[in-house]
Amino acid sequence: MQKFNLEICLENVESAVAAEKNGAIRVELCANLLEGGTTPSKGLISVCKSKVNIPIHVMIRPRGGDFLYSSIEFEIMKEDIMVCKDLGVAGVVFGVLLPDGNVDVARCKELVEIAKPLNVTFHRAFDMTKDPFKAMEDIISIGGVQRILTSGQEPSVLEGVPLLKQLITQANKRIRILPGAGITVRNINRIYNELLVDELHLTASCELESSMVYRNPHVYMGFSLSSPEYSLKMTDGQKVKNILQNQ
Repeated sequence: MQKFNLEICLENVESAVAAEKNGAIRVELCANLLEGGTTPSKGLISVCKSKVNIPIHVMIRPRGGDFLYSSIEFEIMKEDIMVCKDLGVAGVVFGVLLPDGNVDVARCKELVEIAKPLNVTFHRAFDMTKDPFKAMEDIISIGGVQRILTSGQEPSVLEGVPLLKQLITQANKRIRILPGAGITVRNINRIYNELLVDELHLTASCELESSMVYRNPHVYMGFSLSSPEYSLKMTDGQKVKNILQNQ
């Protein structure tokens, strides 16, 4: 009997197809995973929607960095949510904080209202909050948020297990706690046995070498200290399949 389901975090259509083919129940679609994920393009969302049948939850994050947004950035987030609704995706993923490290309840409530009836996940902005227990209660009070994606305020879920256990207990099924960060084929069963949650979030990725033959070693499209420009981060379908078969 299957103990848990997988949400796969990814940044291209091919990965979404691989995730669905190998048993994932949902994908979180992002751009720029190197920065923790930002909002993908309308074209990426649309083509992904046409290629997979499982629910797509789209990251709504106008830039990398912190989660304190200007009024212009907030307008962009609202527009991006409306685009997602028009494209017919299942859900959106966002989080907005105040300067003092608390959840910006007013802004999040505004985004939830715009997103309705889409599914809403409060993302790992949660891991940057000052008081995770207050933050969770604030998110619950908003209404319309189905889950919180969190590592337990640690670099990885394994390190965050103690806090995750407390959050799950305090949540008492009022909201889902979705563990994510540093989950691998090797540690996922241990994490499940510690937390007994019914869904987990991971990339299950591999590096795919580019087919480019000619490569100019002197020019970078971004900063030189960035992701390799001749490899692609892809969902490894076999990893997804192995996790689900060996749980």
